[in-house]
Amino acid sequence: EKALAIKPDYAEAHNNLGIALKDLGQLDASVKNYEKALAIKPDYAYAHYNLGFIYQDLGQVDDSIKQYEKAVSIKLDYAEAHHNLSYLKKFTENDSQITLMQSLLSTSDPSQSDRIHLCLALAKANEKLGKQDEFFEFLHEGNRLRKEEINYSFDKDQNLFSIVKKMFKTPKSLSYEASTVRPIFIVGMPRSGTSLVEQIISSHHAVYGAGELDTLSNLITPILKDYLTHNKNELTKKAFLSIRQQYLDALSCFNVPENVITDKLPLNFRFIGFILLAFPEAKIVHLKRDARATCWSNYQCFFTNKENGYSYNLDDLAGFYGLYVELMDFWHQLFPGKIYDICYEDLITNQEEETRKLLEYCELDWDENCLNFHKNPRAVKTASALQVKQKMYQGSSEVWKKHEAYLQPLIKALSSY
Repeated sequence: EKALAIKPDYAEAHNNLGIALKDLGQLDASVKNYEKALAIKPDYAYAHYNLGFIYQDLGQVDDSIKQYEKAVSIKLDYAEAHHNLSYLKKFTENDSQITLMQSLLSTSDPSQSDRIHLCLALAKANEKLGKQDEFFEFLHEGNRLRKEEINYSFDKDQNLFSIVKKMFKTPKSLSYEASTVRPIFIVGMPRSGTSLVEQIISSHHAVYGAGELDTLSNLITPILKDYLTHNKNELTKKAFLSIRQQYLDALSCFNVPENVITDKLPLNFRFIGFILLAFPEAKIVHLKRDARATCWSNYQCFFTNKENGYSYNLDDLAGFYGLYVELMDFWHQLFPGKIYDICYEDLITNQEEETRKLLEYCELDWDENCLNFHKNPRAVKTASALQVKQKMYQGSSEVWKKHEAYLQPLIKALSSY
């Protein structure tokens, strides 16, 4: 804002202000800033891309495609724009975008990050054209490079899960001053239906859907590190009080009239012990979905968050799924009756019945809007943004069967779940 006060025609500052406003959830103001940037500099590829990204979050597919196409026409080697566009557009045989992406991969020397985006975009294009061999060739390569880029180690996750179990071996109960804000945590494996459930609950008149918040993870990570370095035996009430106060302060920054706020970071399932001790009044909704459908969906998803590093290798993925199942069993034994399990497949076949039970658990009265969740205008900033803007549909848990021949090691590893 200071830069723009000095130089109002500073296109880059308008674009960056748009990014900051988007992160604050002020989407209309964000769009206006991108549009101002483009009015000053019409061939500004990054501003076209950012505008496309917001339209995608809002479910405005045609507008999003137009902006991504514009970005790519200005900057031919814009790998991220190619990648996002590949999810939205329909491809034809001999599509010029496919030819361009293949040529960028083979003749230019893209960075590792660009190479990943191009491989995954070509995977998506080939999948849409029904070319299975090419689809898997590019998908495996893109994922291999991504795992390498973020330097993922399965041992680290294994270690984290065992430390968390040690910390909560002996349950305790704590009480606090009542808070005016009540959080609902929606957890489970990523791609298990958490976005859908948040869209349903946040369509209720008394609920604000805050999306995927990394607040809790940011508060707990230093405590875990401290616990490890000082080899402590138990957590103090002071630690839980600190988590509680800082987390509730972060929620109050949304400045919304609703006093029930959803937080749907799926991987918060790792921290259920912290949640139940710091927020005894919180509700925890745990999504369960067919293991093969969930893992297949993870494998073909590009996550910006490095914490999802297990998803880029089929062995890591099956191993992580096992850790998740064991940890959820552990939490259920430790906190009986405190975690509400909802099955994704049941929800999509018995929408009203499951929605009624869900709202009852959350101590919310019935609201018809929850059945028409697809009409909710809120932006969804996850990989499921487009799905939750549609009516409930069935069959997504069967999609992996089309690729069964290519997924044998994964299917075998998941057979006990």
